[in-house]
Amino acid sequence: MRDAWELASYIVTALGLPVAIAFFAWEQRKERDNEEEEAYQLLSDAYNDFLKVVLAHPDLHLRTNEPLLNPTTEQNERMLVIFDMLMSLFERAYLVAYKPVMTETERRRWNSWDDYMREWCHREDFHNALPLLLRGEDPEFQTYLRRIAQEERGTLILQTT
Repeated sequence: MRDAWELASYIVTALGLPVAIAFFAWEQRKERDNEEEEAYQLLSDAYNDFLKVVLAHPDLHLRTNEPLLNPTTEQNERMLVIFDMLMSLFERAYLVAYKPVMTETERRRWNSWDDYMREWCHREDFHNALPLLLRGEDPEFQTYLRRIAQEERGTLILQTT
């Protein structure tokens, strides 16, 4: 009888331990996926909140492709503050969601942010404000956004220190 229990304990150890490790790893991956999804959702919500700010300032024409002609000093200031908000959001998205090598899901999520950045970098007024907006931002993010701006506008954004 003792040998049967000993054999059973070896079987449980030999089979149970790898199954427990695999289950633990699966649960950890599932938890990481949930955390990544939550971070993505928070960023998406923040962008939607940003768009509400844009909508609250229709006189700035921020959702059109043409820049505002002859903006007043007050309009320029509001536009710059809104662009600062957007830059902060873009940097946060970059730091949270961008990786040089991504899974398919991560790539799909990141492509949304890349599209937003390209859309805004295509705007002349945003593009012209980039040297000021990028000051103090993460260096890797600066490089990434400069590359996008160059691709979208066909011009080089010079670094300012």
